[in-house]
Amino acid sequence: MTSRVPKVVVIGGTCVDMAIKCQHIPAPSQSVNGFALSYAPCGPGPNQAVEACLCGCQVYLISKVGSDPFAQMVKTNLAEYGVNIDFIYTAKAKNTGIIVTLVNAKGENAGCMYSGANSALLSQDIDSAEQIIADADVCLIHGQLPQEAIKAALRCAELYRTKVILNPARPIEQSGQQDSNLPMEYFSADILIPNLDEAADITDSAPGAAANIHTAKLIGSDLVARGVGAAVITMGKRGCMVVDRVSADHIPAFDVELVDQTGRGDAFAGALAAYCAVKAESPQWPDDIREAVKFASAAGALACTKFGSIEVLPTKAEIIELLQKEDAE
Repeated sequence: MTSRVPKVVVIGGTCVDMAIKCQHIPAPSQSVNGFALSYAPCGPGPNQAVEACLCGCQVYLISKVGSDPFAQMVKTNLAEYGVNIDFIYTAKAKNTGIIVTLVNAKGENAGCMYSGANSALLSQDIDSAEQIIADADVCLIHGQLPQEAIKAALRCAELYRTKVILNPARPIEQSGQQDSNLPMEYFSADILIPNLDEAADITDSAPGAAANIHTAKLIGSDLVARGVGAAVITMGKRGCMVVDRVSADHIPAFDVELVDQTGRGDAFAGALAAYCAVKAESPQWPDDIREAVKFASAAGALACTKFGSIEVLPTKAEIIELLQKEDAE
């Protein structure tokens, strides 16, 4: 009997990441020398899709690239990892998105992003991929895309009862705006995975209010009250707060040596989607969301121990090894 291969659809922006490591991030009008360079496909779409692949899932990426040489490089690289690229569309009048990232000796980073073709992802593109969303165990969506495309994906997943994990990052068209109101469709997600600042922004909490675990619990409860199945608020070194209709629990972060935190969030999201896809048909889903978050947290921690982008994403075996090491201590 052939075992079931869990299927994940990732909807997220695609960029080419030019990451340079330097002793410190330059101030305005200052230049510094870099001593390491990585140059690879990046963005929430590719990173999260590759992580889910490395965790043993069949993965489709819905995204958009330009009509430039970067586009083929992105597709070739993703195909080598096993990601299905049939639904990476081309915006002929735009360039592929670019991220230039500077990483200092402490692992802190700063960057500049050009959204490029990501701003041209349309609801019609989502409609064209309706069948793969319908057949998926989990649809993982990153919000930094045009809002109409995100809403179309959420409606499609709801129609076919595909489980949704949503990172409610600010849509491209809201970049720089103060208004943080989310469409009602966003709160239909099975799991919402905002970071600390995003969660406070969504719930209109005062700046800095989410600086402690108790407040993160209150914010998570607010999100669940609005309709979300479970809220997983990521807090970097402070771990995660998981809130659902049953309880609220703090999941501590793994203690690792930080080298580069660039890929932490995407590794977390991709691994979370993979774990949930494996468990999608289990009668306990989503009761084991806390185990899923521990698995995802281990993936995020491992991604911080190396310098780079896609190449630092951990395999399922590496994640399990870290979890076993943690349990043994």
